[in-house]
Amino acid sequence: MTDISNDTPARGDSLLVTDARTKRRNRAETRFKAYGIAALAVGMAFLAALLWAILSNGLTAFSQTYVQLDVPLLEEKLDKDGDRDPDKIAKVSTFGYKPLIEAALTDLVAREGIETELDGKALTKILSDSAAAKIRDRVLADPSLIGQTVSFDLLASSRVDGYLKGRVSRESLARDKNLDAAHLDLVDTLREAGVVEKRFNLAFITGADASDSRPEQAGIGVAMLGSFFMMLVVLILSLPIGVAASIYLEEFAPQNRLTDLIEVNISNLAAVPSIVFGILGLAVFIQFMHLPQSAPLVGGLVLTLMTLPTIIISTRAALKSVPPSIRDAALGVGASRMQAVTHHVLPLAMPGILTGTILGLAQALGETAPLLLIGMVGYIATNYPDGVAEGFLAPNSAMPAQIYEWAKRADPAFYERAWGGIIVLLAFLLAMNLIAVLLRRRFERRW
Repeated sequence: MTDISNDTPARGDSLLVTDARTKRRNRAETRFKAYGIAALAVGMAFLAALLWAILSNGLTAFSQTYVQLDVPLLEEKLDKDGDRDPDKIAKVSTFGYKPLIEAALTDLVAREGIETELDGKALTKILSDSAAAKIRDRVLADPSLIGQTVSFDLLASSRVDGYLKGRVSRESLARDKNLDAAHLDLVDTLREAGVVEKRFNLAFITGADASDSRPEQAGIGVAMLGSFFMMLVVLILSLPIGVAASIYLEEFAPQNRLTDLIEVNISNLAAVPSIVFGILGLAVFIQFMHLPQSAPLVGGLVLTLMTLPTIIISTRAALKSVPPSIRDAALGVGASRMQAVTHHVLPLAMPGILTGTILGLAQALGETAPLLLIGMVGYIATNYPDGVAEGFLAPNSAMPAQIYEWAKRADPAFYERAWGGIIVLLAFLLAMNLIAVLLRRRFERRW
């Protein structure tokens, strides 16, 4: 028998020595890993840039400049008869309050010892056009204030607010007809005296839209309520309809050409542009069914049509993820097909169903195009609804439509509020995604 020597491995291979082919493969894997890390870093950089742009441009919308002014509510101007009759007091329009504001500003300048070339009417340009209306509303709510000198926190004009926020410069005022350098000198002096100051702008969160001449008064609160009522409609309709359709298609529907056609159409509808659903809603719900235009009910119906395919697809995926052994075990102990689905399959698929539903609602919350087609534009929402029924049927707007309306207006103050509205919308979307994660962990079961 001949001994075979094993001192030298065949073809020079060895477990301890890496050959050229293995080195090339290792280098390729290292490069691929580096490409993945670089792609992730680029994506995170773009995300950070987006968040920085949103926060840097939008956070200023949550603060507003106010002017503290002591206004004498002269009886001879507001209630000549002195009987405090609300009907007579209401006949005094905002034009009757403007001289009182001019006098108050003139007294303020004299009291602080400020030297300025501005007269009474020019002084009022540092205030918002809503100042007279605010004082009038306060007087109508409490006529006993007439004859007294009352302190008011009045909104400064959008130019003054922009100046204190760095949005308006002295150079840019050379082409501005509203303010000039003398107004900014006055604002600087009043700010040092504590009369002009920036505060948290709660009215931006709770208020309604304003006209083009009063951007400092615009808020997103009414549009938030419109989005809330729309989401209620979407949730009430899309969840039961989408889950029921998914259960039938996944558990009970026969496999034939009709079922295949339905499934293909559902998949296609999930990819249809949202503006198509807006045209459908305009034709069916408004022109044919004569539902109230611009109502959150109509907006919710349109968004329901758009959200249903997404919910059906995600629900079917959740039902399909339940192991077949669960169904077989339930049927094996005598349960009916419906009992097996409702008592065993559906509870186990609930985390995926809820996650898909909330993500579908989050997508619907950010849609703008279908809402614009049915008339839910920003400027129609000026007051809060007077009840639940009016909340569904009264004309209103939604947060995406309100943001779009602000972004296309000329005044930079509206552009600032558009960024602030994006922050509010992102907060809602983040909250909905957080709820989806919590619900998934709450109902998740392991088998």
